[in-house]
Order: sequence, then C-alpha cells, then structure tokens
Amino acid sequence: MAKTNSKIDRRQFLKAGVSAVVSLAVVGSAAYYFKDKSSLIEQGYLRPPGSRAEKDFLFSCIKCGLCVQICPVRAIKLADWDDGLSYGTPFIDPNVQACDFSCDAIQCAETCPTAAIDFQIFKEAGNKAVAPLFEKYPDGRFPKDINPFEVQITAMKRADKIGEAEIPNPEQCLAYNGHGYKGTLGHGNKGKLRPPGQTERVRIEETQVNREICDLCVIYCPLGEEAIELNKIEEGKFLPKVKDGCVGCGVCQMVCPTNPVSIIVKPVDKEPRFS
Repeated sequence: MAKTNSKIDRRQFLKAGVSAVVSLAVVGSAAYYFKDKSSLIEQGYLRPPGSRAEKDFLFSCIKCGLCVQICPVRAIKLADWDDGLSYGTPFIDPNVQACDFSCDAIQCAETCPTAAIDFQIFKEAGNKAVAPLFEKYPDGRFPKDINPFEVQITAMKRADKIGEAEIPNPEQCLAYNGHGYKGTLGHGNKGKLRPPGQTERVRIEETQVNREICDLCVIYCPLGEEAIELNKIEEGKFLPKVKDGCVGCGVCQMVCPTNPVSIIVKPVDKEPRFS
C-alpha cells in the first residue's frame, strides 16, 4: 500500500514539476512580450486632452473607462490586451474618430477620478481667460457681442497640446498637386464632428463637400487658422502649414480624403507635472 502511494506521489510530483516548468515558461514569455511592448511608451499614444506625461499616465490611470463613456463622439478607446503596458488605457485614433472638442467642457478630464487626465489645467486656462471680462463688467452684464462662455471654452481647447499635425509626404496631398475635392469627408471612416460655427454634429461619411482646392484640414479645424492654414507653394500648388496653435486634436487627419491620409497627428512628449 505504501509502495502504491509512493508511486502516486511520484507521479503527482512529476506532474506538478512539469506544470511548474510550463507555467514559468508562459510567465517568462509573457514577461518578455510585455517587456518588448514597453517600447510603446516611447512610441506613444494620442492620449485624451489633459493627460499626464506618458509614464506618469500609465501609473495613475486605473482603467475605469469613465472617459470612454462620457465622450459624446466616442473619440476615446481603450487599448487592447496586446498593447503591452498600455492595456486598458484610453487613447484616440484620429483615423477612426478625432477629438473635435464639441463637448465644450473637456468632460473626459473632468470625470477622471485620479487626474491621470487632469482637468485643473483647463479650469485654470478658462478662469484666466474670463477674469479680465469680469473685471471690466463686474455686474455680469456683458455686451451682446461678448459671450464669456465662448471665451472660456476657447481658452480651454488651447490649454493642452496632446499632439501635432504634420504632412509626411506632401506629394500625396491633393492641394500640393493643385487638386480640388468633391465627395464626402474623410476616407471611408464613420466619425462625427461639429463643424466650426455650427451647433449640430454631422457624420462625416454623409457630409458632401466641393472644394476647388482641397483645404478640408483647414476649414474643419476646431481652432481654425491659429492652428493650420493653407499656404501657396508655387503657382497651382498649395500645402497646409501647421502652426503653433495646433493642439493635436486629430480632426485634420479624420477629414482628410486621401488614402493613406496626407496629414497625420503624432503625440508630443510632455513634461511631467506631478512627479
């Protein structure tokens, strides 16, 4: 009897040993995989407005998804399991849906429970912008041509630079080739945006445009010509010029009709604010 138990014990021991080796191999492979994926920190994601510097962001984001739920245009997605250290964290893909600021309140930052997306910088920028108005009109009776809310939200939109647009291959830009564009916005994506000067959002796949020279990235930019303008290069050739006012919202990339897109938004490196 004892002999039989001994054999069983040995079998169990061997099975346990094999299981342990396999488990260690799996864990080791996963560790190596995610170690390799950690380079994504350097590659960067386009994070929501107000996000901390990348390494601080990864430590402070609790992956709750509140920013995803509250975004009115569903611009924010969560990174998938194969995205390494960024798994479960929010990011924006302008090819699918840009941050068009049509929320008018930067709710993603306001709702973040850990300040991984920090609303404070927007609050400070908005308050600073309207302070002179309240000093000039302490009773709150503003002239009809002055809307303190618009002044405040415009300042908030400018408060944080999450990325910067660039034109990596000018030769594929329609304007550079002197071409206009007639058709729907975008390049087959199904995003939404609120065009400048309008109150309602539109679906870009349903929005028809007809431009003698393609300038969609300019006319649909939420910050207008302080962020991007169309410059004449030579006779019959034009090229968008990205200016210091660009905050990297991604609308230009979303509405670009060429495939692949002629203008892309790359994340910018941020200085840590809290560490």
